[in-house]
Amino acid sequence: MSHPVDPSALSWDLLGAFLAVMRAGSLSGASRALGVAQPTVRRQIENLEEALGVALFTRSQTGLIPTETATATLPYAESMASAAEALVRSVSAPSDAEQGTVRVTCSEVVGFAVLPSIFADLRRAHPGLQIELSPSNANEDLLRRDADVAVRMAQPTQNALVAKHVGTVELGVFASEAYLADHPPPRSLSELRGHSLVGKDRDPSFYAALASVGVSLRPKDFALRTDSDPAYLAAIRAGVGIGMCQAPLAVGPPRLRRLLPKVAIELPIWVVAHEDLRASRRVAIVFEYLVASLTAYASGC
Repeated sequence: MSHPVDPSALSWDLLGAFLAVMRAGSLSGASRALGVAQPTVRRQIENLEEALGVALFTRSQTGLIPTETATATLPYAESMASAAEALVRSVSAPSDAEQGTVRVTCSEVVGFAVLPSIFADLRRAHPGLQIELSPSNANEDLLRRDADVAVRMAQPTQNALVAKHVGTVELGVFASEAYLADHPPPRSLSELRGHSLVGKDRDPSFYAALASVGVSLRPKDFALRTDSDPAYLAAIRAGVGIGMCQAPLAVGPPRLRRLLPKVAIELPIWVVAHEDLRASRRVAIVFEYLVASLTAYASGC
């Protein structure tokens, strides 16, 4: 039977160690992430288990295996971490100052291929701003303050958010000139099956999107599959095969050539923030700058 838990015993050091182990998957990985010795992390986990009166991990030769209790506890620890990080950002500068930290979340491909140049221009205009860029294909929760501003490829559905639709960008079929030098370009959808194709691995939305434009393919039809957006785009650029790409990104380097131009998937682009955060000058600056820059990106300017 579990015993009553004293909340004062649950220091952030203990919860932070738990979160680090869950994210890293091992004591050694958590110790590197936290910058402390591995025995310290082990002791913190043991102290947390003692304070809670439950086992969070089972020990094995391969490391620590989370228990069901640990899995159920993880969202609460993540929420506490998000709140702590949001607090730090909120006090990084006065709310009316054009300086301080703003956390921006977006998809992987937008994070590595679109936003860096935008943030370079933003920083030249507002050198007092600091950007935390969080590229992830899993949406971070703005209501929970996981991030201050988000760039989304779907209309947000949560209330208490300020959302601006800045345009749409086309997703089309592309290949590198290196690949096309050795392979005649397909003239129809049916001819795609005769080519080396680059696709996603375990992302069902990818195959659903292809099916929506009449492309019926299965994972085994692809020469290379990866759920990493940077690796996916790099494989197309390197000449591994034909794949889907946002049209503005085809300029390279190296430049990609569009094939089957009638095959197009439109992706809406939204810039989103929590309505309360728009009162912060630094968040408002980043929000409006992203709106203007991504409007230009979507229009091909």
